[in-house]
Amino acid sequence: MHRLAADPNRFAQDLFQPLPSRYDVIEELLSFGQNWRWRREMVSHVDRGDPLAMLDVATGTAGVALVLARRTRARITGIDLTEAMLRRGHARVERAGVADRVRLVVGQAERLPFPDGSFDALTFTYLLRYVADPAATLCELARVLKPGATIASLEFAVPANGFWRFWWWLYTRGVLPIAGYVTGGRDWARVGRFLGPNISAHYDRYPVEWIVRAWNDAGLVDVGVRSMSVGGGLVMWARKSDD
Repeated sequence: MHRLAADPNRFAQDLFQPLPSRYDVIEELLSFGQNWRWRREMVSHVDRGDPLAMLDVATGTAGVALVLARRTRARITGIDLTEAMLRRGHARVERAGVADRVRLVVGQAERLPFPDGSFDALTFTYLLRYVADPAATLCELARVLKPGATIASLEFAVPANGFWRFWWWLYTRGVLPIAGYVTGGRDWARVGRFLGPNISAHYDRYPVEWIVRAWNDAGLVDVGVRSMSVGGGLVMWARKSDD
């Protein structure tokens, strides 16, 4: 946790660099298939209105970028810190036959290499826990959107209901590290040990109400929030102000 606070970008690279070969399968197994449902809900808020240029931030192995390619006719750019994840993503894009519409680049969410107002829609997934300044990062994401463009995000969350929070805590602290090891070995066990405490610490510091205000402060309006899977997932969406 100290390393994450000191250099969240480097920590994220170290955490995810060994994972790509079975990332997509294990991700679904450990979430009991909920990750797919959450992604579908997130994408449903940005695939309207025939967007032509879309950005997927923290694209990883291009899972969301591929959903966007299936659901729209847009040209999609995926950006991520971790080259190993992007190599896996490139292979998936090639196999899906959409390499003419999906390009993947290495870069930071905090310093996007795109001009102002470049995109009609933007998605980001499991991002804000890995940046030093979530509010500034949201401003940077909003910068590259055209006025009126849509944005949506997916993140893990902590259930608000005490009953479900108890079972969530038991799963993330007790079951997830063991399940990670069984399905993916030591690297996934490390992820399993990290996730629960990290998610809890993030929301202790940045409650959902704070995050909504940060979206508004970044120039994003009509912010919507949906709790998923008894509170284990959080989908948010908005549009960039026309002003």
